[in-house]
Amino acid sequence: MSSNQSLAKRDLAVLWHPCTQMKDHESFPLIPIKSGQGVWLEDFDGNRYLDAISSWWVNLFGHANPAINAALKAQLDSLEHVIFAGFTHQSAVELAEKLVDVAPAGLVRCFYADNGSAAVEVALKMSFHYWRNQGQSQKTKFITLENSYHGETLGALAVGNVALYKETYAPLLMEVITVPGPDCYVREPGETCAEYSMRRFELMEQALQRHAESVCAVIIEPLVQCAGNMRMYDPVYLSLLRAACDKYHVHLIADEIAVGFGRTGTLFACEQASISPDFMCLSKGLTGGYLPLSAVLTTEQVYQAFYDDYQRLTAFLHSHSYTGNALACRAALATLNIFQQQPIIAQNKQLAAIMAQATERFKAHPNVAEVRQTGMIVAIELVKNKRTREPYPWQERRGLKVYHYALSKGVLLRPLGNVIYFMPPYIITEAELMLVAEVAWQGLQLAVKD
Repeated sequence: MSSNQSLAKRDLAVLWHPCTQMKDHESFPLIPIKSGQGVWLEDFDGNRYLDAISSWWVNLFGHANPAINAALKAQLDSLEHVIFAGFTHQSAVELAEKLVDVAPAGLVRCFYADNGSAAVEVALKMSFHYWRNQGQSQKTKFITLENSYHGETLGALAVGNVALYKETYAPLLMEVITVPGPDCYVREPGETCAEYSMRRFELMEQALQRHAESVCAVIIEPLVQCAGNMRMYDPVYLSLLRAACDKYHVHLIADEIAVGFGRTGTLFACEQASISPDFMCLSKGLTGGYLPLSAVLTTEQVYQAFYDDYQRLTAFLHSHSYTGNALACRAALATLNIFQQQPIIAQNKQLAAIMAQATERFKAHPNVAEVRQTGMIVAIELVKNKRTREPYPWQERRGLKVYHYALSKGVLLRPLGNVIYFMPPYIITEAELMLVAEVAWQGLQLAVKD
């Protein structure tokens, strides 16, 4: 019979974990999880943890969700996987049909990949290749926002701008055009988020005006730069960007990997600006947190630019061995069915209001610069000085103290630096949200002590 201690010891002998300095585990033990149910995880010693970050933002409807479990069991009895070049299957077709049906208007073609980073790679390559097929081979650049994050593979990393992830690998990456962003955290006193977002868009307009001839696409995380400390901006920026991309003949890539599927208050964040991108990247919540899968949705115009006789060599030859995996597609279908069968978006608005209420008191704390929220995402920015917004030195790892304390109280929070955030599954209850907020409050008190 395994225990936490024995399984952790075996793990550390053979495994290397993501986004982790493994030496930390000399002083802070791994937590092996035996099972999950709803918003709760349980370890081998019987301790329970409320998964307040949806296991890295993927789990929408709880662990061991009965509907998704049943769908996967049924799929497993008929087909687990088949090569997706020259073959197809029912789950992949049905999922693409549903995605096209619920996506912003004009996104009518679906290309599957394995994960979020892979989806970004597909969108980048597809945009570049589109322009090449159109005889515009001078278009080789991409525009991205400061503080953006789009994944860890080399192309995705190149179009991101979080130094922690990117700086080490800079010599390996393609050059991109980085534009100052619309992050409303740094707006002027008295300036609304919409006003600031509009003002900052002038810098994007200038970049497009200057570089459009050589630019394939602008890539953006709609409304929330999640890995960039959950920084947020107004939908008006998206509206202005869509119009400018049309004006300058540049594609718009919407990375909805973290913000899609109801997380921001609408099924897709782009809906809040009433826009349709040329490419929309989806993953994470797509399968309800069950299996790796991503999709890139694009337009008929893009699709037709690749549709030709083989000898013309215009085909998009990007591939993954597990493209369109039947099990993953079935999990995604079950996830979308929950959205169709239940009023999830309406319920999320109620939960978002409870989250706002639960975190109201944080606003007055002397070490909190801002409490910001977009839908089912709440972020609490810890600072050394509230008036000047001087941050704590990153070396002090104040957020890590919150993480450790919360685990000791049965809550899984994983702050981004000194930003505490809640991004829970949509099945969380009011009482559970209040528990998360109380534990975060207590953890904050501990973290800011000198």
